[in-house]
Amino acid sequence: MDLSPKRPTLPAMYQQRIEALLASGTRRMVGLVGAPGAGKSTLAQVLASQWPAHIQVVPMDGFHLANVELERLGRKQRKGAPDTFDAFGFVALLQRLRTQADDEVVYAPSYERTLEEGIAGAIAVHAKTPLLVVEGNYLLLDDAPWNRVQALLDETWFVDVPQDLRVGRLTQRHQQFGRSAQDAADWVQHTDEPNARRIEAAKAKANVMFRWES
Repeated sequence: MDLSPKRPTLPAMYQQRIEALLASGTRRMVGLVGAPGAGKSTLAQVLASQWPAHIQVVPMDGFHLANVELERLGRKQRKGAPDTFDAFGFVALLQRLRTQADDEVVYAPSYERTLEEGIAGAIAVHAKTPLLVVEGNYLLLDDAPWNRVQALLDETWFVDVPQDLRVGRLTQRHQQFGRSAQDAADWVQHTDEPNARRIEAAKAKANVMFRWES
């Protein structure tokens, strides 16, 4: 059974929130946060496809430390945990985007799942783009420097889905990118789910609880 998230229609209440942000006349930044497998990237794609001339997606995943550095630090088996990202670099990017000059193009990194590596300078963010959608797991953590992130965003939306659906999607995704069924299940249990518990513990800080059925 295919558990991967589709691209459903955005519920009206969230469309209205986006329209209000776009009507403000100034650069706005919305964070999409949620546990691994919640469908953050799918929601980001839906928003970008609905307002293609007005929205640019900026993913946190581009700030994964390189695999060679994770090996050096002894963190490769915990890839995806908060300390396996360049969190200071991510905060610095958000600060640049908040104060972007009219003649400046800011280049953000992306993450290539087939390579399992970040790609520097892959996303060109233009100053005239009115709404940036920042997507990632750790936008609400209290640990420094992650605790600087929420203040740089205008709104933070927590993407909330049933746990069984989320875990099923996540396990399937790991298999799609080369893990065996057993390796995928082990990675979800021992790596993804400890991270998910930390993310879920902070969801009360979000401005909006996002659910597709709303």
